[in-house]
Amino acid sequence: MKNLSSFTIPALIKYQAENFGSKPALISDHETLSFLELDKLSTNIATHLIDLNILPGDRVAIWAPNMNEWVLAAIAIHKVGGVLVPINTRMKGREAAYILNNSESKILFSLNTFLGTDYFKLLENEDLPYLKYQISFDEIEATDFEIPFSTLKENTLDVQLPEVIETDMADIIFTSGTTGKPKGVISSHLQNIKVFDYWSTYIGLNENDRYLIVNPFFHTFGYKAGWLASVMRGVTAYPCPIFDAEKIIQIINKEKISMLPGPPTLYQSILTSQLIETMDISSLRLGVTGAASIPIQLIKDMKETLGFETVITAYGLTESTGVVTMCTPDDDYETIATTSGCAIADVEVKCVNQENQEVPVGEPGEILVRGYNVTQGYFNNQEATQEAIDSDGWLHTGDIGTLDSNGYIKITDRSKDMFIVGGFNAYPAEIENILCDHPAISQAAVIGIEDERMGEVAKAFVILKPNQDLDTESLLQWSKDNMANYKVPREVEFVRELPTNAAGKIMKYLLKDK
Repeated sequence: MKNLSSFTIPALIKYQAENFGSKPALISDHETLSFLELDKLSTNIATHLIDLNILPGDRVAIWAPNMNEWVLAAIAIHKVGGVLVPINTRMKGREAAYILNNSESKILFSLNTFLGTDYFKLLENEDLPYLKYQISFDEIEATDFEIPFSTLKENTLDVQLPEVIETDMADIIFTSGTTGKPKGVISSHLQNIKVFDYWSTYIGLNENDRYLIVNPFFHTFGYKAGWLASVMRGVTAYPCPIFDAEKIIQIINKEKISMLPGPPTLYQSILTSQLIETMDISSLRLGVTGAASIPIQLIKDMKETLGFETVITAYGLTESTGVVTMCTPDDDYETIATTSGCAIADVEVKCVNQENQEVPVGEPGEILVRGYNVTQGYFNNQEATQEAIDSDGWLHTGDIGTLDSNGYIKITDRSKDMFIVGGFNAYPAEIENILCDHPAISQAAVIGIEDERMGEVAKAFVILKPNQDLDTESLLQWSKDNMANYKVPREVEFVRELPTNAAGKIMKYLLKDK
């Protein structure tokens, strides 16, 4: 296949339409779209966006779950030279309004009904000075402010699409806001295409794969490593709007899914489901995951119980176009579980101390990244940009990690999650990793809580495996036997589930609120 890394997203869509024609590109419960239709229908929508006065560089937002319409709208935005602004479906009206206003979005694509939520209604009382039109993916009666999506999709207007070039801004993805107000991270077409051309080739994604996209489209993993990577490799993709382990197993069985990336919680949910005993999931081939702590047993189970041929872990952040480092498919279980691999081609990584000096091999420090994948900055926020990216082009990630002599990185934690126990730095992810080695434990999350004597100590929230029994006293004794004393949790709370965001990451601040 032709090297795609110099393409824009519109050029990629056109090229693959010619290449794959009527082959299914997207399959949902209610429709199948071929590569040709992906190109044609997105062009129809793009002509209407021009008619609605969307100019190159204008921002257009999408607030919806994974669905075919999301992809068509996104491609149409790119075809008019617009900038895509995805919004997290778990946000409330005020949070979404902040993103719409901060990005100065002119149009919002959304839904009237999804899981009992009317997204447009959530915005009714919000002040949205920049928003000119709302376009509904549902079939509804048109109002003055709302336009049905079907009318844009089904016919084309006689207008000329602008030329889009590689260096044009493609999207603004807002950070999760765990350390303050969300910031809009800018990526260009070149960055998106080059990073995910490398990523999809490296993991061995090919046109025979069937890809179930569970990661949300509003997140880099679901959008860029999801449907964009699928289009790049000529893959048939299945947008999955709801995280439901039982339904996911049924789709794998019915559609012979071969590619299933996701957070560790996705695979843990599948492994603990009774359905895997009766359903055929032998089609599974590729798994990609990432987290600060992954039990070695999980990687082993993914290969030996779920049957994945390739399982790799990777590390990235929105500010690095989603990818910084990756393991290789040939790495052993322990390397895949305990490291996030080494830097992708043309990208540099180093760890520094608080004085910004490089630390020795194996010593923890803040992870810095430099390369073509690093964002140009935060939208309309010069101060935050200068804080994150230094004058030498290094992105300061806020993540703490170690580099070994082979350049493999081990994420030990977010700098903000670290706590100090009697003078010792304690990294929750490291403690979680040890706890997950306990045969009865499925998942664990650790936070620092106040302690009169030690300043802070560890508290663990623990999910047990099905049919396993464990009490606090036994676990504390086991912890004392298996980790340094300052790491041992002083409190344990057994829970049925942990609060996660839509990307599957555990929301520690909610545990702290408890």
